[in-house]
Amino acid sequence: MTTQSDKDRAPSSTPFSKNVARSTLRALPGLSLATVIGVAATGIAHLLPIVGAPVIAIIIGILVALARPASSSLRPGLHVASKRVLQISIVLLGTGLSLHEVTSTGVSSLPVLLGTLVIALGAAWFVGRSLGVVGDVRTLIGVGTAICGASAIAATDAIIEAPEQDVAYAVATIFTFNVVAVLTFPLLGHALHLSQHSFGLFAGTAVNDVSSVVATSSVYGHAASSYAIIVKLSRTLMIIPIALGLAFWKTRQEGQRENRVGQIFTPARLVKIFPWFIAWFVGAVLLNSAGIFSHTVSHDLANVAQIFIAIALAAIGLSTRLRDIRRAGIRPLALGAILWVVVTLASLLLQLATGTI
Repeated sequence: MTTQSDKDRAPSSTPFSKNVARSTLRALPGLSLATVIGVAATGIAHLLPIVGAPVIAIIIGILVALARPASSSLRPGLHVASKRVLQISIVLLGTGLSLHEVTSTGVSSLPVLLGTLVIALGAAWFVGRSLGVVGDVRTLIGVGTAICGASAIAATDAIIEAPEQDVAYAVATIFTFNVVAVLTFPLLGHALHLSQHSFGLFAGTAVNDVSSVVATSSVYGHAASSYAIIVKLSRTLMIIPIALGLAFWKTRQEGQRENRVGQIFTPARLVKIFPWFIAWFVGAVLLNSAGIFSHTVSHDLANVAQIFIAIALAAIGLSTRLRDIRRAGIRPLALGAILWVVVTLASLLLQLATGTI
């Protein structure tokens, strides 16, 4: 028999359940399409192993988007696939790594990682100024190139509160050269006869977005992928000091240091800036180091991760919007292209100088 108190309690859980169901239904079309393309790309990759499933998935996605741009009904699911599914794949890959591998890789990559970071930020300021790309667009493209693409742009925007148009320009620019990197870097690596570790360090420091790093290195080989992911996640953590520096720079400009810093660094904003999936990745590494996962389980999870990577790259390809790239104009694209070349060369030369190539 239902009591009055039961009736009073029932509605409290209903809104949450409805919101979850509504979000799931909204994500289903785009997520389903990305999954179909990702799985198909994985099957095709067995016939074309040199190309790899991530590259095949992003090419198919781009071709579909050029023929018919993604509708508003597909975008929620494509966002889930390109962000959440990718993050899950990185966590799954962590189940095949040990704590010693992660720490040793992170430490050994620091000279190249920090060198490319400083060079990218310095080049963004100098080249952007020379091209007449100033203000928030230059800052967003520079940070996006130096750290981790769209994620860094989003974190930076939370600090400097750039106009939406500038954010769109920066994301479109970074996206363009992410795609170019996925398609060309494996070929460059083979042409230079880079080892798995050298290519992993190269991809982890020279490719902008996490998704593109994972895709690029996965095509080159499993060892390159593992190495590149650790390097890239170490690079992603640079969001925190860069965000702090931008915040203090912003407060100096406005002359409101104490009040402005207090407004920027609220607990909610710090939680939003921090890339929490890295904590899950570290957790997976710790569990594997403790012997929780057998070799067979780690191998199976790595295979699932590869499928998830293909799904995420299919979603990124499907999200291509030529009009956004056209709207960015020639100068931001020129800045992005020059920074892309500068960081690529810097990564290779720093590896040569440090004896890691």
